[in-house]
Amino acid sequence: MTDELSAPGREALAGEADGFDRLWVPHRMVYVGGEARPDGDRPEDCPFCEAPKRDDAEALIVARGAKVYALLNLFPYNPGHLLVCPYRHVPELTDLDEAEAIELTQFTQRAVKAIRRARAPLGFNLGMNLGRVAGAGISAHLHQHVVPRWTGDSNFFPIVARSRALPELLGATRQAIAEAWGEP
Repeated sequence: MTDELSAPGREALAGEADGFDRLWVPHRMVYVGGEARPDGDRPEDCPFCEAPKRDDAEALIVARGAKVYALLNLFPYNPGHLLVCPYRHVPELTDLDEAEAIELTQFTQRAVKAIRRARAPLGFNLGMNLGRVAGAGISAHLHQHVVPRWTGDSNFFPIVARSRALPELLGATRQAIAEAWGEP
């Protein structure tokens, strides 16, 4: 039997090794610490106002419409987690004009179809967090979450390790969904 202290990844810096394997996700620390979560109160500080000014692949934009666009969430709950955002910097659903509201709904429908074609999830969570107290990380710019779900996709990681295991890089996910977006 291998000595636990000599097993790879189980070196104890102080005290006894606990026998747990570790999944290190240090890139998440910028999110947990808040550095990667700008308040976006002003359009010039808002990542949802800045993203459409950049290249689609760089900004993780999947599709663009006349009034709204869809992009991957930089800190996804699951692979394929999209955000549908109006171009206009507004905080509330009730601030959208009729054309924006219609296109936001249409883009949400197209996002569900595209993610189904690209990744075959078994279900979806759709939602908006209106206001910081409701959980909006960027409350000044409205965005609709489209989160694909699979049986067993959530495990103990988010609870005990404040981490999520994602099986694919964001660029590959963006490309697959963008390609599926244009299909009928």
